[in-house]
Amino acid sequence: MNQKLDFIFTRRSVRQYQDREVSDDMIHDLLEAGMAAPSAVAKDPWHFIVLKNRETINKLADVLTHGQMLRQATAAFVVCGDITQAHDGLESYMLQDLSAAVENILLAANALGLGTCWLGVHPRQERMEGIRKLFNLPDNIIPMCGIAIGWPKEPPPARTRLNPDKVHREQW
Repeated sequence: MNQKLDFIFTRRSVRQYQDREVSDDMIHDLLEAGMAAPSAVAKDPWHFIVLKNRETINKLADVLTHGQMLRQATAAFVVCGDITQAHDGLESYMLQDLSAAVENILLAANALGLGTCWLGVHPRQERMEGIRKLFNLPDNIIPMCGIAIGWPKEPPPARTRLNPDKVHREQW
């Protein structure tokens, strides 16, 4: 593994966090990194719900039953897209744009010493509806995922998942 890319190889899903606040400055940095992502035709259809209140984060954990690590996280994002702002109004472009923003956030968080866990929401209707109700989302806003954010109890080790069987050169 190239050590210059450690910020990528040490980015792992973190599910145990310290009881330590994530500063507003760091939240700003993560949002800035997310919004620096590429977007089809620069449409930037993303919207971020920022959570730092324990009660609200726990309500999100109630909706995302696979996201119980949220109960330890001291911050969280809900990443949503505005379908009316997506390139050609297409959900596929919107999801690609949001995914690029999420990956930027995950990498930025790791570079800042934070841990994260991406929590899938879209296309699970029960998760999408739960978030839609919890945050009173307008009809044109589609929730894509949650992100648990906090200071990891233990920094995960670096790893690569390079698999030569998945690499095709010049043709299949």
